[in-house]
Amino acid sequence: MGIDAKNIDLSVDFGKFKLQNPVMTASGTFGYCDEFDAFLNVKNLGAIVTKGVTLEERPGNEGRRIFECEAGMINRIGLENVGIEKFISKKLPKLKEKGINFVLNIAGSSIEDYVKLGEISQVNNIGAIETNVSCPNVKSGCLEFGTDEKCLYELISRIREVYNGFLIVKLTPNVTEIEKLAVAAQKAGADCISAINTLKGLGVELNFNGAKVSKSFVQGGLSGKCVKPVALSMVKRIKEAVSLPIIGLGGISCLKDLLEFVAVGADAVQIGTENFTNPDIAERLTVELAEFIEKQGFKSFNNLKEELRK
Repeated sequence: MGIDAKNIDLSVDFGKFKLQNPVMTASGTFGYCDEFDAFLNVKNLGAIVTKGVTLEERPGNEGRRIFECEAGMINRIGLENVGIEKFISKKLPKLKEKGINFVLNIAGSSIEDYVKLGEISQVNNIGAIETNVSCPNVKSGCLEFGTDEKCLYELISRIREVYNGFLIVKLTPNVTEIEKLAVAAQKAGADCISAINTLKGLGVELNFNGAKVSKSFVQGGLSGKCVKPVALSMVKRIKEAVSLPIIGLGGISCLKDLLEFVAVGADAVQIGTENFTNPDIAERLTVELAEFIEKQGFKSFNNLKEELRK
């Protein structure tokens, strides 16, 4: 695939957390550590974000979990995961053995859940966590914290008391004023904002048998190319409201998308839904970005970012 991306300076320095390039994978779309080994070299990515992990193992939602729609998909997985104990004992050793740069995505039903996860992350020297306060697919927790700035401030403040690493807050688009949530996260001690999580959506399937109709619904989180304009708008609004670095996501499937997110304020990006249809997309984007920087005569990714922001 063209030039060696490692010969071009694509690095992103978040202070506490450093990336060799700005391309990350989004939580829930890339497993925990080695699920994509057959498609790409994970070590070539900026970082992966693990599947959301809760205190206890979760089976997820029953029934249909995925609904494909035009330019995207709706999911209602329900945070199925192995739980923090199995993550620490079975997944974390693999991540460390492979030398993969990663972020642990955490989710809970109460402030105490998040605090405990923060404590466990601190004890196990996990350098970066992404606090999921924006998942619309569970009955309690997550989204409840991410739609009220006072609740969010308390939650992030409590996590900050027990966790000294790089703390990312993943915001929901399912609010009127996302700026207020970003400001609350910054005041509470967050190091970074990631945006956006999925939009609330509904998939409808109709089946006709003569004059009789049967129907089924899948209500959950809408993601994919169709959400990109919303994501770009919200990243821009967040950038204008806070001084924190931003990781942008929502419908990124090509280099043009990546550059658009950088232009509106993103310092790095996460690839989500596109991983399902093009499982090597994240690695390909790092190479395409390096080739673009070299061809256009930019000195580095940071130089490109500065020019895109003028």
